Amino acid sequence: MKCINFDDKFAAFTAQWVKEHGSEYRNYDAMEADMPRIYMMFLNTPAKWLDGVTPGAYFSQYEDAKDLVDWMVEYCRREIPVPDMLLEQIQAVGKPCEKRLLALLKDEDEGITEEARMTAIGLLRDMESTLPKMLYITWQLNREDHDDLADNALDSLREMGAVVVQPMLQELPRANRAGQEALLDVLVNYPGNQQVFDLAVRLFKENPMRRALFASYLGKLGDDRALPVLMEAAEDEKCRYMDFIELRSAIESLGGEAPKREFFEDAEYDALRSMEGED
Repeated sequence: MKCINFDDKFAAFTAQWVKEHGSEYRNYDAMEADMPRIYMMFLNTPAKWLDGVTPGAYFSQYEDAKDLVDWMVEYCRREIPVPDMLLEQIQAVGKPCEKRLLALLKDEDEGITEEARMTAIGLLRDMESTLPKMLYITWQLNREDHDDLADNALDSLREMGAVVVQPMLQELPRANRAGQEALLDVLVNYPGNQQVFDLAVRLFKENPMRRALFASYLGKLGDDRALPVLMEAAEDEKCRYMDFIELRSAIESLGGEAPKREFFEDAEYDALRSMEGED
């Protein structure tokens, strides 16, 4: 299958259009505003380089899931922009492509680029697929702090809704520290589980430099048993102003009353006051 650079073809189409119709526009902004219409013309104009098929209809000729997904992988391998029309056709084919995309993500072949895997995750998310939920959860268990692929998968897990909660809870004890934090980021949206509450409290205590994040989690869980640890942190003389803001929010959301504090010696507080003064 040919990997045609549709971006280059559209650029050539646009250049020819401007050459023939540029004088019809008042200025560059007017021409820029007309670009969506020009793009639609490009999609619907039969092209010699496609043997007379329009760019918009080219990929709709193909319905084999393996061929379509492999085509996307090949575009990524060759570092040619993946055409939107190919991605749209993959989504249109539906279930067979979901299964093929999942197989791609499970494949450990080093020839499959990270871009192809990221594109596959995005496609499955756009298709609202829950097929990869267990794979995505597994990716979180031994992940690194900075892992773009796992982060992308985590975004998908977040969008899958309550269907991911039970499998996450089952796998949570096996997760490393970064994995626990990643899973917690999703699980705090489903309060009422003791395991999740205990983890949120523990991570809050263990990460004094990241209190704002874990305070927000405790606020989301809505369990007022967290008030003592939140209040202790808010009263800590070493508490930073930006952390205190989130601590106060969590405390108040749980029905408590945050202590009154002054932060005149805090550089972040001074910076914010200066910005407010400029307003």
